[in-house]
Amino acid sequence: MLGRGVTTCTAAATAGNVNMRFTPAVKQNITKLLDIKAMQHMDALSRYNPSPLTMQQLVEFGKTATEPDSFHFLKKEVPVRLANIMKEINLLPSSLLAMPSVIDLQQWYAQSFIELCAFEGLRGDRDDLKDYVNTLGVIAKRHVNAVQTMAQGVIELSESHDVDSTTENSIQYFLDRFYMSRISTKVLTSQHQILFGTPEDEKDPRPNRIGVIDTECNVKTIVDEAYKNASFLCEEYYNMAPDIDITIHNPEGKKVPVSLSYPPQHLYHILFELFKNSMRAIVETRKRSSLDLPDIDVLISKGEYDISVRISDQGGGIPRHIQENLFRYLYSTAPRPSMQPTKAPLAGYGYGLPLSRLYARYFHGDLILNSCEGYGTDAIVYLKTKDSEAMELLPVYNKTSTKQYRSSVPVADWTDPHSTMNRQYHPMQQHQQHPPPPSASTSKKLEITLTKRDN
Repeated sequence: MLGRGVTTCTAAATAGNVNMRFTPAVKQNITKLLDIKAMQHMDALSRYNPSPLTMQQLVEFGKTATEPDSFHFLKKEVPVRLANIMKEINLLPSSLLAMPSVIDLQQWYAQSFIELCAFEGLRGDRDDLKDYVNTLGVIAKRHVNAVQTMAQGVIELSESHDVDSTTENSIQYFLDRFYMSRISTKVLTSQHQILFGTPEDEKDPRPNRIGVIDTECNVKTIVDEAYKNASFLCEEYYNMAPDIDITIHNPEGKKVPVSLSYPPQHLYHILFELFKNSMRAIVETRKRSSLDLPDIDVLISKGEYDISVRISDQGGGIPRHIQENLFRYLYSTAPRPSMQPTKAPLAGYGYGLPLSRLYARYFHGDLILNSCEGYGTDAIVYLKTKDSEAMELLPVYNKTSTKQYRSSVPVADWTDPHSTMNRQYHPMQQHQQHPPPPSASTSKKLEITLTKRDN
């Protein structure tokens, strides 16, 4: 049996143990980076649906599960999620796959897939568990710049090729799914690393912190932190920044904070991007008119089903024909900064809003913009109030997703057919009848159930 190495390792395939090898040569397709058995194993795993988890399951599992429990779940689930998105990478236009940055990204995914599959046939003894945590750490470092690298690949394509609308739509469709897959995989692996790979004396002592999740995530605290850091950045660029006015509506009481179980890093990312956008709009609009800067108004409201955060600015608003482009990757109303800036840019990459919406939608929330040109913009973040309803939204590789890269077909290709992710690309779906979303299991022991597809 070969060791779990970097470029060559052993993995358990569907039909038994097989040797799978990573080929570190420069190719233009993931299938060319794997040997035939590794490719067959990826094909086999891609026929299974990812298993979306609820926030309630993640929290309960984090509180009660043992390291072997987590190991046995992840060694099945993570390769399935990787295989699903790797099959979609193969469907990208050949011109994009040939870009240097995208070639690097494909190599990372092929190598990580091989390394993770090496654990499939193992029982999970002490050495296996230690090796698994270490492997997750290596993979995390390898993929730390995956977002920027994919963005750079798209820039390389746009600067070297004429990109038609069909190709652009295919890329937009893929990026939503690629980044959502990355968010979900990072949550699962980071949860395992924090819970079982962190020394006891380095763990967060707060009882409400369960891995990456804060079971008492105070929305106002995150709002304050995001505003403070965005304001500092705005001051650096413009020597001024608008103030903030926060209103909290909680039916449980005026002095009761609005909180929920949520990864605070995700909420911070969303709010930080929105504050940056509002501050830039306000300052640049008011500089031209020599008027005082109006406050940014924030409303935090808790309802039975949703917690809403509304950020309202008087930054001049957004023309309606431009609003349609704001959630398209690499679109920005600001000049594009360097991909390796000497200081943090305030705007310009064009990834802020699309990624923020994905973070919001990951647990079935959402991010919408309402703008009045000439006055200002409201950005509203929706988060699920109940842990049992905050379920992961994951891309599924199937016939529908395959056809989407060539034409639009009105069939659901996300784990939740009710999601706005489907209607975004398949407008006819809003007129179709769908079964209700699956109910969340509240069992303390999390078990994976792989659903195999016929296609």
